[in-house]
Amino acid sequence: MHDNVLLPVDLQNPESWIKALPVARRLAGESGIIHLLGIVHDFGSSMVATFLPKGFEEKALRAMKEALDDFAGQHFPDESRVRIHVGHGHVAETILKAAAKHGADLIVMASVKPDELRSILISQDANTVVRHSPVSVMVVR
Repeated sequence: MHDNVLLPVDLQNPESWIKALPVARRLAGESGIIHLLGIVHDFGSSMVATFLPKGFEEKALRAMKEALDDFAGQHFPDESRVRIHVGHGHVAETILKAAAKHGADLIVMASVKPDELRSILISQDANTVVRHSPVSVMVVR
């Protein structure tokens, strides 16, 4: 079993956690900690940010924290086994930084199953995390 499992989730997209959450719980075992990570995407351009209301990013980060707290309350009966983290920036980079910062020994993340239109086997973010992670990564479909 693993001591610190990082589980990045996109609360707007249940595909990102519906299958990965039970796997993360199982791999954390009876005593491991699951680190839930929500990510507020970076706009990538300061020009885009000028069109947003003042304080937009701070409000988005607070809203993400509140949503993750609610999610944890619904899905983790033992709150002592879950930690909530909010990241900001590029998804793959934020996952890798969070894994290092929180001492994750495993990253569990979902990737959508490819169909006829998508020939890529795993998502771009999952691919980047798998290629650059210093710890094991479980990609769940």
